[in-house]
Amino acid sequence: MTLRLRDLAWVIRSKNAGPFELTFDVLFKDAESFNLMRQKQVIRAEIIAGLYGISEEDVLGIYYFPNALAIKVTVARPLASGSWGERDVYGAQQHAPLLDYTFELDLQDKGKEVN
Repeated sequence: MTLRLRDLAWVIRSKNAGPFELTFDVLFKDAESFNLMRQKQVIRAEIIAGLYGISEEDVLGIYYFPNALAIKVTVARPLASGSWGERDVYGAQQHAPLLDYTFELDLQDKGKEVN
Protein backbone atom coordinates (compact mmCIF):
# COMPACT_ATOMS: atom_id res chain seq x y z
CA MET A 1 0.00 0.00 0.00
CA THR A 2 1.29 3.47 -0.86
CA LEU A 3 1.25 5.82 2.13
CA ARG A 4 2.41 9.31 2.93
CA LEU A 5 4.32 9.91 6.14
CA ARG A 6 1.57 12.26 7.29
CA ASP A 7 -0.92 9.36 7.09
CA LEU A 8 0.79 7.71 10.06
CA ALA A 9 2.16 10.71 11.98
CA TRP A 10 0.25 13.33 13.94
CA VAL A 11 3.24 15.71 14.16
CA ILE A 12 5.97 16.37 11.59
CA ARG A 13 8.13 19.37 12.42
CA SER A 14 11.57 20.87 12.02
CA LYS A 15 13.69 23.15 14.16
CA ASN A 16 17.25 24.21 14.82
CA ALA A 17 19.57 21.88 16.64
CA GLY A 18 22.13 24.62 17.13
CA PRO A 19 23.32 27.04 14.43
CA PHE A 20 24.77 24.33 12.17
CA GLU A 21 22.19 21.54 12.34
CA LEU A 22 18.48 20.97 11.74
CA THR A 23 16.37 18.34 13.40
CA PHE A 24 13.15 16.78 12.16
CA ASP A 25 10.67 15.19 14.55
CA VAL A 26 8.08 12.66 13.44
CA LEU A 27 5.61 11.67 16.16
CA PHE A 28 3.38 8.74 15.28
CA LYS A 29 -0.32 8.30 15.98
CA ASP A 30 0.11 4.84 17.51
CA ALA A 31 2.72 2.35 18.64
CA GLU A 32 1.99 -0.01 15.78
CA SER A 33 2.80 2.64 13.17
CA PHE A 34 6.00 3.65 14.99
CA ASN A 35 7.12 0.03 15.37
CA LEU A 36 6.41 -0.76 11.72
CA MET A 37 8.30 2.31 10.51
CA ARG A 38 11.25 1.36 12.71
CA GLN A 39 11.18 -2.31 11.74
CA LYS A 40 10.96 -1.60 7.99
CA GLN A 41 13.43 1.32 8.22
CA VAL A 42 11.22 3.50 6.05
CA ILE A 43 13.18 6.60 7.11
CA ARG A 44 16.82 6.08 6.12
CA ALA A 45 19.76 8.37 5.38
CA GLU A 46 19.43 7.92 1.61
CA ILE A 47 15.74 8.88 1.75
CA ILE A 48 16.42 12.05 3.75
CA ALA A 49 19.35 12.92 1.48
CA GLY A 50 17.12 12.57 -1.58
CA LEU A 51 14.27 14.61 -0.11
CA TYR A 52 16.57 17.46 0.88
CA GLY A 53 19.15 17.35 -1.91
CA ILE A 54 22.02 16.74 0.50
CA SER A 55 24.67 14.05 0.76
CA GLU A 56 24.08 11.01 2.95
CA GLU A 57 27.07 12.15 5.03
CA ASP A 58 25.09 15.28 5.94
CA VAL A 59 22.44 13.09 7.58
CA LEU A 60 24.05 13.07 11.00
CA GLY A 61 21.69 10.70 12.76
CA ILE A 62 18.35 8.94 12.84
CA TYR A 63 17.13 8.25 16.35
CA TYR A 64 14.17 6.24 17.63
CA PHE A 65 12.33 7.16 20.83
CA PRO A 66 9.80 4.38 21.59
CA ASN A 67 8.41 6.10 24.72
CA ALA A 68 7.43 9.12 22.60
CA LEU A 69 6.55 7.08 19.48
CA ALA A 70 8.97 9.38 17.67
CA ILE A 71 11.74 9.37 15.12
CA LYS A 72 14.23 12.23 15.14
CA VAL A 73 16.50 12.97 12.18
CA THR A 74 19.40 15.42 12.44
CA VAL A 75 21.08 16.91 9.38
CA ALA A 76 23.81 19.46 8.78
CA ARG A 77 22.39 22.82 7.74
CA PRO A 78 23.47 23.95 4.28
CA LEU A 79 24.03 27.44 5.72
CA ALA A 80 24.46 28.41 9.36
CA SER A 81 21.39 29.87 11.04
CA GLY A 82 21.32 33.62 10.50
CA SER A 83 24.11 33.67 7.92
CA TRP A 84 23.90 35.65 4.68
CA GLY A 85 21.52 33.92 2.25
CA GLU A 86 19.96 31.68 4.87
CA ARG A 87 16.15 31.94 4.68
CA ASP A 88 14.85 30.18 7.79
CA VAL A 89 16.66 31.33 10.93
CA TYR A 90 14.67 29.03 13.24
CA GLY A 91 14.60 26.02 10.91
CA ALA A 92 10.85 25.80 11.44
CA GLN A 93 9.89 25.68 7.75
CA GLN A 94 12.08 22.78 6.64
CA HIS A 95 9.76 19.83 7.30
CA ALA A 96 7.61 20.27 4.17
CA PRO A 97 9.35 17.58 2.04
CA LEU A 98 8.55 15.03 4.75
CA LEU A 99 4.82 15.78 4.61
CA ASP A 100 4.40 14.29 1.15
CA TYR A 101 7.08 11.59 1.46
CA THR A 102 5.45 8.47 0.01
CA PHE A 103 6.50 4.86 0.50
CA GLU A 104 5.18 1.33 0.18
CA LEU A 105 4.21 -0.40 3.40
CA ASP A 106 2.15 -3.49 4.14
CA LEU A 107 -0.20 -2.47 6.93
CA GLN A 108 -0.98 -6.12 7.58
CA ASP A 109 2.35 -6.16 9.42
CA LYS A 110 0.96 -3.62 11.91
CA GLY A 111 0.92 -4.96 15.45
CA LYS A 112 3.63 -7.59 14.87
CA GLU A 113 6.59 -7.66 17.23
CA VAL A 114 9.71 -5.71 16.29
CA ASN A 115 12.85 -7.83 16.52
